[in-house]
Amino acid sequence: MAIADVDRQVHQDGQKLDIDKSAAVISDNPADIYEEYRYLRKHCPVIHTSQYGGYWLMTRYEDVKRAAMDSETYISSVKAVVPSDPRGLRRPPLNFDAPAHTPFRTALERTVKPVRLARLKEPLYKHAEAQLAPLLARGHGDISAEFGANFVARMESEWLNLEAGIATELATTAASWLNAWRMQDGEVVTANSQKMYRIASDLLADRRLNPREPEDDPASSLLLERDADGNPLSEENLVGCLRQALVVGVVAPPVLIGSICNHLSVDKELQRRLRDDETLIPLAMEEFLRLYSPYRGFARTTTKNVHLHGEIIRPREPVTLCYTAANRDPEVFDNPDEFVMGRSNAAAHMGFGRGKHRCAGMPLARLSLDVMLRVILRNTKDFDVVGELQYSRMPELGIISCPMTLVQ
Repeated sequence: MAIADVDRQVHQDGQKLDIDKSAAVISDNPADIYEEYRYLRKHCPVIHTSQYGGYWLMTRYEDVKRAAMDSETYISSVKAVVPSDPRGLRRPPLNFDAPAHTPFRTALERTVKPVRLARLKEPLYKHAEAQLAPLLARGHGDISAEFGANFVARMESEWLNLEAGIATELATTAASWLNAWRMQDGEVVTANSQKMYRIASDLLADRRLNPREPEDDPASSLLLERDADGNPLSEENLVGCLRQALVVGVVAPPVLIGSICNHLSVDKELQRRLRDDETLIPLAMEEFLRLYSPYRGFARTTTKNVHLHGEIIRPREPVTLCYTAANRDPEVFDNPDEFVMGRSNAAAHMGFGRGKHRCAGMPLARLSLDVMLRVILRNTKDFDVVGELQYSRMPELGIISCPMTLVQ
């Protein structure tokens, strides 16, 4: 395997860079990771680490964008996440390439059109109010692990049209699964994954008997699709896609809302401005997505030798496209580590990825984040982070526990 010549890289403190011990690959602290990304972008924008079985890090915006858009050279079907599933499982659409990936993505995107989102808005506001209420009553609580996690489980349940009681089970199961995934605990991952497979399987079986409007129901939408040969999608892949859908929406939003609230806890003037003028929230959210992208990046493997910045990435070698590093590239974003309201090119961020594997649920994620932030601001006069923050492990980046006091 081609290994980057790290001996020629000298770190800012005068020491040689050991990428395997770099904060970029072993730390959970965002500040340390961003600092290391800054160095990597400048001095070694493509570098190999032996961590997690070995993979390349790509950190410059233009390189990451080019790779994300080139689905012929950089594929997702071998490895799409670092660290990958400890059991080696692959589910659509994340772990599939076109054309196999296309019907799954088409089915999911059909259910997050503007008309559907408009119908979801009112129930999502009600869920957000209900999940914030216990924190308001106490005057404190965890905005990520409590409010965020419980809200997104109910958001997923609304989107998938699950029975009301399943939302509580999903919140608990997803939290256990996610913690085990981060710790690479295969046994606990499997146990909780099986519970979510059961939910997905039961949902699919019901929709076969009781189909709903495909624009309003992901399972019904999936059942309409056909593969490249015109055949119905396999039961295994249909259930796998729904199982992935159960999880993907509950991971990132609680991380991002924690990062946002932590930022606003420090920047009181911005907190006041957003509370006083909600028309600023969409602009602010775009910048928050750039500044605090909740995934470090997703992985690809190459189909041929790729020569880049003096390195050779060989076929089937994993490459992590570091969206978080790209989103702070000074060649693209002026003052990249600062929050800039109304940044002219804020929408160029890759917080949702780019290319054929850009987040299929992006419209729903945007709505959910918007609802959460508005409900928090509307129901408080002030809030502050108190206590110790806890940070996510790879592949996410950000806050998974954000204890706060809330003043009404």
